[in-house]
Amino acid sequence: MDVVIIETPQLGDRSYLVHDHSVALVIDPQRDIDRVEAAALEAGVRITHVAETHLHNDYVTGGLVLTEKHGAEYWVNASDEVSFTRVPVSDGQVLRVGRLVVTVVATPGHTHTHLSYVVRDDTHDGGPEAVFSGGSLLYGSVGRTDLVSPHDTAALAHDQYSSVRRLVGSAPPEAALYPTHGFGSFCSIGPASHQESSTIGEQSESNHALTDPDENHFVSELLGNITAYPAYYAHMSPLNAAGVGPADLAVQDSVDAQELTRRLESGEWVVDLRHRVAFADSHLKGSVSFEYGKGENFTSYLGWVIPWNQSLTLLGPMEEVEKAIRDLARIGIDSPDAAVGPQPGELAPESPQASYPHGDWSFLLRDRRPEDVVLDVRRPEEFEASHITGALNIPVYELPGKIADLPDARMWVHCATGYRASVAASLLDRAGREVLLINARFKDAAGAGIETML
Repeated sequence: MDVVIIETPQLGDRSYLVHDHSVALVIDPQRDIDRVEAAALEAGVRITHVAETHLHNDYVTGGLVLTEKHGAEYWVNASDEVSFTRVPVSDGQVLRVGRLVVTVVATPGHTHTHLSYVVRDDTHDGGPEAVFSGGSLLYGSVGRTDLVSPHDTAALAHDQYSSVRRLVGSAPPEAALYPTHGFGSFCSIGPASHQESSTIGEQSESNHALTDPDENHFVSELLGNITAYPAYYAHMSPLNAAGVGPADLAVQDSVDAQELTRRLESGEWVVDLRHRVAFADSHLKGSVSFEYGKGENFTSYLGWVIPWNQSLTLLGPMEEVEKAIRDLARIGIDSPDAAVGPQPGELAPESPQASYPHGDWSFLLRDRRPEDVVLDVRRPEEFEASHITGALNIPVYELPGKIADLPDARMWVHCATGYRASVAASLLDRAGREVLLINARFKDAAGAGIETML
């Protein structure tokens, strides 16, 4: 048995191609299935089966499209209400994929109908085993339990505690563990580790979900670590239950200058993909900054900040536009328009341009006025851990709805690295506010002489 890992760092997820050197099972594929197909081609195997651990909340699955294209069986929990043809599977079933034996294990917690898969290579000596745990047992923690309903969160946390114990009892300690979430995904919760691989035995000795002997303490700790998650999550599970067609990754014909100007003037969402400093120095008035070069942040924060199902136009060089279209397709934002070119000013010469100052912490020390406001756009838990004395905290994902309530003053905007601050600064600039971007790491603030407090 070989396992090929297909990484999606932009969303903190992994998909898997599991094969016996002849036929393959794909687990939790992302919507851009060409990456899975390329992995299968390189391995010289046929995709005959596709399995979902759950109806995903953080991305649109490619499972249905992959199944239809390759004539594969599509395994989805028999209890999931879906609008497409699938092979219903349930707890305790033992299935075959060529030489591989797959045992289905019910692991509710991340969702009510969550499944995990224990895969064994059916050789004469028993062969190696691997556990594909989706959003159940992760490296160091478990999948969050608040994505179904606020009323179900605590009960699902109790389910997680029981499920991970059942799961580790379904495979030997040396079995490799392959979770879908936990690599930066907002679907994970608690003290998830940054390790790249693990085993059932290793997690049994180190994962707090398995080492905490008190279920109520574990649940209390888990619920205490719940934080906000991207707004677009609300749309993912319904889309996955309905069944989504192929992703269109083509770049549409470039929007012409007159139309781009009209969109800016009418207040449509025009997203500039360039580096945040280049945007601050010069950008089309009314556009917003979502730097693509920091691709790990781009998808989640754009899907979080920009209201769902809004017209969207991307600005940037062809390579970045192509990557952005692929990333957005993974969360159900299909075929955004684009104006392609290295300099937005050349794409709409008649449209006014704007800029705002930027700098590091010394810039704030030197130029801050007593009446100015320092706006911290990190998440509340980050702010509570440490923040600049007197700063105002509004998370970037809440800012669009709160701009009108902000004090009438110059805004110095910062976050942990400068990425979210750039998004926030561009939103304030778009709203006509006077803004200054602190393009620096928060952890360097105290060392630069900025007064901070815990």
